[in-house]
Amino acid sequence: MRDLTIELKHRPGELARVASMLARHQVTLRAGSALAIGTRLIARLIPSDIDAARRALDAADVRFEESEVLKVLLESRAGELAMLSSRLTEGGVGLRAIYITATVGNLVELAVVPDNAERARRVLEGSIFDTLKR
Repeated sequence: MRDLTIELKHRPGELARVASMLARHQVTLRAGSALAIGTRLIARLIPSDIDAARRALDAADVRFEESEVLKVLLESRAGELAMLSSRLTEGGVGLRAIYITATVGNLVELAVVPDNAERARRVLEGSIFDTLKR
């Protein structure tokens, strides 16, 4: 799974323009967020079809950054995110983004965008986070 980060000018219609182009390319979103910071709008998206999303953004002349996403399953209880982020920090992994992609019963599926996916995999391998996601 991949995520895309796009930066737009914070003006009416910009996000709609990009969303329309994604729709024309039959791209749905698994998760996403958008945040206005000053004159910029930063959007992070996990598309259903990364190749179609790339084509759509290219057609809209929107530059983007692409990152690898790791799925992590956590119990829905206080402290789980703290334990996950502490473990990654101790392993020298920074986080670029975290999305909630699903909830079922007492479980929460997160999509974690680390600054180093390979290192994050090694850090989480064999941990409770790795065990739960199987």
